[in-house]
Amino acid sequence: MKSLAYLNKFLYKYRWRLIPGILFVVISNVFQVLTGSVIRDAVDLVTENIPLYRLFSGFHSQTDIYKQIGFNTLIFGMLVLLLYLIRGVFLFFMRQTIILMSRHIEYDMKNELYAHYQLLSLSFYRRHNTGDLLNRVTEDVSRVRMYLGPGIMYAINTLTLFIIAITFMLTVNVRLTLFSVLPLPILAVTIYYVNNIINFRSEKIQQRLSALSSFVQENFSGIRVIKSYVREDSVRDSFVNESENYKVHSMALVKVQALFYPLVLLLVGLSNIIVMYVGGVEVMKGNITPGNIAEFIVYLNMLTFPVMALGWVTSLIQRAAASQKRIYEFLDEQPDIVSPAVAPAKIHGQIRFENVSFTYPDTGIKAIKDISFTAEAGQMVAIIGRTGSGKTTIANLLMRMYDCTAGTVWLDDKPVRELNLESFRSQTGFVPQEVFLFSDTIANNIAFGFDVHQRLKIEQAAKDAAVYSNIMELEQGFDTLIGERGVTLSGGQKQRVSIARAIIKHPQILIFDDCLSAVDTRTEEEILRNLGGLMKGKTSLIIAHRISTIKNADKILVMDQGRIVEQGTHEILMARKQVYFELYEKQLLEEEENV
Repeated sequence: MKSLAYLNKFLYKYRWRLIPGILFVVISNVFQVLTGSVIRDAVDLVTENIPLYRLFSGFHSQTDIYKQIGFNTLIFGMLVLLLYLIRGVFLFFMRQTIILMSRHIEYDMKNELYAHYQLLSLSFYRRHNTGDLLNRVTEDVSRVRMYLGPGIMYAINTLTLFIIAITFMLTVNVRLTLFSVLPLPILAVTIYYVNNIINFRSEKIQQRLSALSSFVQENFSGIRVIKSYVREDSVRDSFVNESENYKVHSMALVKVQALFYPLVLLLVGLSNIIVMYVGGVEVMKGNITPGNIAEFIVYLNMLTFPVMALGWVTSLIQRAAASQKRIYEFLDEQPDIVSPAVAPAKIHGQIRFENVSFTYPDTGIKAIKDISFTAEAGQMVAIIGRTGSGKTTIANLLMRMYDCTAGTVWLDDKPVRELNLESFRSQTGFVPQEVFLFSDTIANNIAFGFDVHQRLKIEQAAKDAAVYSNIMELEQGFDTLIGERGVTLSGGQKQRVSIARAIIKHPQILIFDDCLSAVDTRTEEEILRNLGGLMKGKTSLIIAHRISTIKNADKILVMDQGRIVEQGTHEILMARKQVYFELYEKQLLEEEENV
């Protein structure tokens, strides 16, 4: 329960739903227990009047006695219906308070967890997979809600009903009460034990179902590769194995459930037999009436479901505690990158790296070592180098996705750590190496974080990114849904839509992280020409593999093994005939071979 103590703040917040809910539970149980007394009186009325009815056999008065018994029985029946109707009303109010409270708390918890996710740094997302993040927001929060709603509701219901019913039973006959409730603890322990087995096997089934779904999704996504390599038979065999595994776990659960329900009915039936036997003995002794036996059977049937629920609720609490512990693990995570409490400021775009080194915290890889360079406001600075030389790390440090482990990154003569992070990033356009498009319209993807109703600006951004004509060729133009991760677009089209998204807000700093690799040379020249006019007076940082992309830059940084080995303009670097010259010659030779 220590893990669930975190939820007390939510219970306090919604206390004016919880307290009336508890009151409604108590009232509904009072009306339910009262039905037992009414049934007792009805049975006693009938049993007491049967000898009188037989006494007047053959007389006209017998019909009057029969009608009177029938009328009184009808009154009792209507009274039972009325009591259950009133109880139903309070049950409705009970669910409208406690269950709705749990839904409100679920909503608050999901928002709190998601908002916390948004604050966490990139290093957190590198350590955890997406499925785990989703499970904690969905499955784990849902399990906690089950404790806060049905768990609390049935626990209170069981406790109050048990107290009221047992009190009524003890006032009638102590001996009969003790004998009648004897099987109930056994029932509770049995249900608790079997519920744990059911929950364990249910989780195994969920895991197998998740694995099966992931297998199917992955293979459908990669159907082109499967067909290309003629692996249909192999994949089909793997699917059969996955399905067989799922079936085995499902059958194991069905076997437990098949034994569980007959066992419950056996114990409930045993309680009724004990009541009838011991009750019969007590009737013969004159301690109770036949109506009391009927009353006790009603009470026992009332207690059966709460006792069954007791085992279920205990299991719910265990699962909720485990889930809340998992949720709190992430809520306890603190972001590595925290924006200082400073006022937003307009940036001009001067960038300076001063003896910057960085080691990725989760892998220990030293990505860059003692980097120093300056990009004046309005300059186009390009970075080129082999894969793994640290180019993307420079972009991440500039955007403050990470903080450098040594040295300082300056922006307008201020360390980036001292800038208002939201203000700084809102004035920066970033096109990442791995393009990500949302399953939405092209217009909404371009206008991401911008006013989607300004269609002219969206279209102009698409023109500047040289993707306008491709979009207009689509049947629905800018309103075309592009599917998950932009699957309906080509690699080059996705890159250009991503560029349009970055330039629509006219940022003061624009960072291109090798985002022109999938476009042809002619389209690349068009994009760079458009950007030349668009980014006049603004700072650009372009990371590329192709020298054709960056040869017109004001400054080129050549990187190798995490260090800057050369820097200067295209002409200066070519004249030196060192690393940059070798890269240029190699790329030129590759282009000639391709022709």
